[in-house]
Amino acid sequence: MHPEHPHAAAHGHHDHEPHNDIIYPLTIPFILVHLAVFGVFWTGISWETAAVAVALYVIRMWAITAGFHRYFSHRSYKTSRWFQFVMAFIAQSSAQRGAIWWAAIHRHHHLHSDTEQDIHSPEHDGFWMSHVGWIFRPRTSNADYSSVKDLTRYPELVFLDRWHLIPPVMLAVGLFMWGGWEMLVVGFFMSTVALYHGTFFINSLAHVVGSQRYVTGDRSRNNWWLALITLGEGWHNNHHHYQSATAQGWRWYEIDISYYILKAMSWTGLVWDLRAPPAEVVDNTRPVGRKVLENVAVQVAATVSVQQVVEELRRRWDSDKIEELRAAARQARDDAEARLHEIFDSMHLPEVPSVDELRDRARQMFADSPSLDDIAVRARELTIEAISARLLELSPNSA
Repeated sequence: MHPEHPHAAAHGHHDHEPHNDIIYPLTIPFILVHLAVFGVFWTGISWETAAVAVALYVIRMWAITAGFHRYFSHRSYKTSRWFQFVMAFIAQSSAQRGAIWWAAIHRHHHLHSDTEQDIHSPEHDGFWMSHVGWIFRPRTSNADYSSVKDLTRYPELVFLDRWHLIPPVMLAVGLFMWGGWEMLVVGFFMSTVALYHGTFFINSLAHVVGSQRYVTGDRSRNNWWLALITLGEGWHNNHHHYQSATAQGWRWYEIDISYYILKAMSWTGLVWDLRAPPAEVVDNTRPVGRKVLENVAVQVAATVSVQQVVEELRRRWDSDKIEELRAAARQARDDAEARLHEIFDSMHLPEVPSVDELRDRARQMFADSPSLDDIAVRARELTIEAISARLLELSPNSA
């Protein structure tokens, strides 16, 4: 890894937009860490080293989920300056870069979740790229540090972020000095590789496998077994529905160990102001935001074959009628397409779904939501706008 890359990005020091291919030399340390696990065939594994590996997995996973994610990325609770440094140090011992870099990448993910701009979306990049490949892309090294100014004001966090390998190297050396090669291979490398993929599953599987309770405009899922291995992060659809909540498990049966630990810590004063989701958010009675509504409406509208509608219009109507429609489309473009909506409503074309039909499609595609009516209305607007645009593309002779 190149520790100078993120800070160059923070000041805008790149000459051009980086390409999106994997930089394969950067994969070498990652591959070597995985290969080191096979050293267990020579060192063996004892109950002691196995216990250390499990303990380090749980401790560091908590620091990632409660620290990197819920604190640094989402600021869902408050803590002291010294304890945020401790959480950053422990989380960085997992060899997943620095707290500032991690938060910048994650905030970008939420801003563009499951769109083409998302850094790790299985929807657009496929499973393996969303799971591990994204780490080695140039735009990942050049994280947007302008989105984490609340973190870059702490020089100790900036130092840790720049020299992000210090915590994992210190941990590895300490384990080796304690228990030799077996402790290094089992205690450090095996638990670190397990941490990699436990964390990465949230980027990949949590957007593919599971259920959707809430309409979020993306593919986030709730998954109970992912919640178990990540101490609560598997309630991913909950999290995308309301990112500011400290807890991600919102029902009594949704196990969220990271939150339980944070709650206990709040009794001691180590952390405070844990943010809870409003009742209307949990109960799914609050309408979705405009951005989510637009994203979902676009997806519903995409299920309509615009080309088929236009071809049907051409088949039914003679060239004069088509030209009249094209003229109406031009006029409607200037009148916010109000007139075009009236025309299509009066024609009753079966190829143009009604609002009720689009509402049913939305209900089949996504979770139930109090905003389904608004989504259906917007989806129909987008459908008619697309038909209008296609009509305007037709030349008079093509009709």
